[in-house]
Amino acid sequence: MDPHLPPLASVCALSGRPFAAGERVTSFLLTSPSPTGGLTRHDVLETEQGGFSPPGVVACQWVQEFKSRQGEQNAARQLRLTAENLFLTLADPAAEPVPATRRLVQFLALLLERKKILRPKGRSADGNASLFEHVKSHQLFEVPAAELTPEFFLSIQEQLGALVGVS
Repeated sequence: MDPHLPPLASVCALSGRPFAAGERVTSFLLTSPSPTGGLTRHDVLETEQGGFSPPGVVACQWVQEFKSRQGEQNAARQLRLTAENLFLTLADPAAEPVPATRRLVQFLALLLERKKILRPKGRSADGNASLFEHVKSHQLFEVPAAELTPEFFLSIQEQLGALVGVS
């Protein structure tokens, strides 16, 4: 069963102030400190994130520009957190992942390539990124190149454990 994750909130989790179109919002994907675990999402204005104390382990975070929703289009589809949805959110060119999230994007690209959801399309012109095409949308994504060493997998072990519910 895939965990459920709410879409981008319309108000700041820290101040309670509604987001305005164009404001930069930092989204945190957290594991709950409760014994049952679970994933939660907290959206905070980028300018206020310094005062945010996450109530759990941060699995990943990213920054994106807030856009007003037209009704609740595709809201049900956005609720399911899958590896594909997480990759599309984190690798979105409009989102700015933090350095710790970069490794997770690299791992998700590898996973989704194996599942035939992403198609490799070579390297970027400078050779620092791998290009992948999302099969359904035909959108191209640049994923920073990484050596898949045992150290790489050890470095994302905590993030992966948080996402799949392993302590």
